[in-house]
Amino acid sequence: MTDEPLEDAPGKGAACLKTDLRRIGSHPDHWYPLAWSRELKPGQTLAARFGGEPIVLVRPRDGDVYALEDRCAHRQVPLSRGAVDGQSLRCGYHGWAYGRSGKCIDVPYLGRGKLPNGVRAYPCRERCGLIMVFPGDPALADAAPLPSFSAADDPGYKTRRFGRVVGCHYSFMHENLMDMNHQFMHAKQMGQMRPRFLGQDAGLDWIEARYSFARTGGKQPLGEALIFGERRGLSEKTADRDVMTIRTEYPYQTLRIRSGGGQPVMDLWIAYTPQDAEQRSNRTFGLLSVRKPKIPGLLEAAWPLLVLFTERIFREDRDIVELEQAAHDAQGGDRNQEVFPVIQNLRRLLAARGLNAA
Repeated sequence: MTDEPLEDAPGKGAACLKTDLRRIGSHPDHWYPLAWSRELKPGQTLAARFGGEPIVLVRPRDGDVYALEDRCAHRQVPLSRGAVDGQSLRCGYHGWAYGRSGKCIDVPYLGRGKLPNGVRAYPCRERCGLIMVFPGDPALADAAPLPSFSAADDPGYKTRRFGRVVGCHYSFMHENLMDMNHQFMHAKQMGQMRPRFLGQDAGLDWIEARYSFARTGGKQPLGEALIFGERRGLSEKTADRDVMTIRTEYPYQTLRIRSGGGQPVMDLWIAYTPQDAEQRSNRTFGLLSVRKPKIPGLLEAAWPLLVLFTERIFREDRDIVELEQAAHDAQGGDRNQEVFPVIQNLRRLLAARGLNAA
């Protein structure tokens, strides 16, 4: 555990990297969520994207979801505009049919011996309400670990699934969540909070930071009280009692809050799937799990208040990272003067694990 940079670097902030972090792509050799399961009904298709690559998700009326390149090999029109036919997908233009392997299996006006080449198929899995795709080398998919959703799978927690498209590079999202010194921005929603950085740890493909908090002013919001299962004031008894651990385990992030040890009272898993080729926008997929209190039905009854509270926090975060992206684009590069050691190390990790297009 250390609060110093984990490796030597020639300078601070942007100078620590040989290339602009905002131009390093999400590495495709990982599982990324492309949609929520609820978005794709049986017998339907759904258009999605990873880093500008169009991908169609297909759910047959019987069988698992699969993913194909979203273009017909014939005239390049989107296959997502087609129709599900049994286990296959037919292009809506001329009726060319593709199986889940991407192979063209039928052209209505050709003989079976004259079928053309098909389209690319992507490894696809469905977990915990998410449709996940492996956009990189398919030979690596089986060995690549799927994320763990231990809290969301635990009946002792109630989980909110949320997310939307955010207009910034995914690295801004990682920095925002990892750096709890930005609680100043949330004072209107949360009151005055004093974060205390407890230290950091890191490995080959992960880094984590730990914080505790003390309330220095304002009232505890009801949403926070629901998370901790109790009302709190400015008492010294509760100051720095809770430990928040934030971890980037490339390419995902987690945030867990423990109150006095034991199981987390809150567990957040979140991923950022790049949408456009330049990766200036990402779709967030978050699972926010809150430990159920001992009183049955209490959390369910108050859930709308928790949703409202968390949505206000997420909205402030979304607005600020989009402003960061706008500043980067207006200045033509990354001019950030980063001084916080854990973010310096996070930036190195994202640069090392990402895909450098330079």
